[in-house]
Amino acid sequence: MQLPKITILDEKEKILRQKSKEVTFPLTKEEKQDIKDMITYLTMSQIPEESEKYNLRAGMGLAYVQIGKLKRIFVIVEELEDKTFKNYVVINPQIISKSEEMIYVGEGEGCLSVNRAVEGIVPRHARIRVKAYDENGQEYTIRVREDIAVAFQHEIDHLDGILFVDKLETKPYKIQDFREI
Repeated sequence: MQLPKITILDEKEKILRQKSKEVTFPLTKEEKQDIKDMITYLTMSQIPEESEKYNLRAGMGLAYVQIGKLKRIFVIVEELEDKTFKNYVVINPQIISKSEEMIYVGEGEGCLSVNRAVEGIVPRHARIRVKAYDENGQEYTIRVREDIAVAFQHEIDHLDGILFVDKLETKPYKIQDFREI
């Protein structure tokens, strides 16, 4: 695999605090290439040999704004149990329903744009339904749960100019209100 030439912005960059704009279809060649590059980068970051070779932090999601472009696009790359990867391309997402049950990532959320240790948890909905478009402009609805629901909510926050550190709850948590995943 060839490491794509993308630069992931650090949290100090002001663009990360801006709201991304709706995408129009058809996508440009550049937008399609960016999506492909983001998927390749995330995949490589989850393969130990590749992440070590290129000194990559493991990541499963990346929003378009993190590469400096204010468009409502994100990708998620999920490593499955059989060591294959499932890719989600999410354009112009809208959360249409969410569970009352709240969860949090036990070891804490991370972000490729936040290059520092962070203490605390981020309460997220355990399940959400999202209406979005794929790279071909086809509308779809997806129901995601647990870790993928957390990833979707994290990336949608990016599109709205919000970083996970903005939502941190620090000790003492009201742990009884949330379930750890």
